[in-house]
Amino acid sequence: MSIALHYWPTPNGWKISIALEEMGLPYDVHFVNIGAGDQFKPDFLKIAPNNRMPAIVDPDGPDGKPISIFESGAILQYLARKTGQFYGDSERDRVAVDQWLMWQMGGVGPMAGQAHHFLKYAPALEPPQDLPYAKDRYRNEVTRLYGVLDRQLADNKYVAGDFYSIADMAIWPWATLWEGQDQSIDDKPHLARWLDELGARPAVHKGRTLGEEHRANLQKDRDAQKILFGKRD
Repeated sequence: MSIALHYWPTPNGWKISIALEEMGLPYDVHFVNIGAGDQFKPDFLKIAPNNRMPAIVDPDGPDGKPISIFESGAILQYLARKTGQFYGDSERDRVAVDQWLMWQMGGVGPMAGQAHHFLKYAPALEPPQDLPYAKDRYRNEVTRLYGVLDRQLADNKYVAGDFYSIADMAIWPWATLWEGQDQSIDDKPHLARWLDELGARPAVHKGRTLGEEHRANLQKDRDAQKILFGKRD
């Protein structure tokens, strides 16, 4: 039975498409066009009450019963437990994976997302919102975080140790967009090595390019800007 993947080609969406490809799990894609407001449709809100994708519905959940899951980190943990893959071999390994997964969920994702917003999208709004303080704040915090990541990768092949894990799958989609976050990796050779090695994995490439033809230019799409960046209850 195929897992239903509710998805749009963004870094958070890529986390799950990459994991499903790496784990060899069958899945069907249900595109959630966030620029058109699909994330606010009642049927989607039943499985993702926070109106954010990705989400999955697994017809073969615990005890053989269907289960729906939102929040990309929770989905990754569920899939790793379900398959017994990419979570390490010991409880110590799983603790290492969890802490770096939480680091991504609480740090890299939100900070890089804000960097993208204030560096790329806010100045393109009408009227333009070019805010030097916000740009500097989030650019600098992403720089700090990538410094942490580079130091971790100096002593480890992968983020959580010598094994590839869901923590790598969570961080890579955001870190690979470093240029749009106004970053440099010239002084981060270990991060650069890790980005290249993961990007060369066939499953990572397939998950990363899923639905790429649907990606829009939010710097020019006024209707999408209103939906994504406007005030909403």
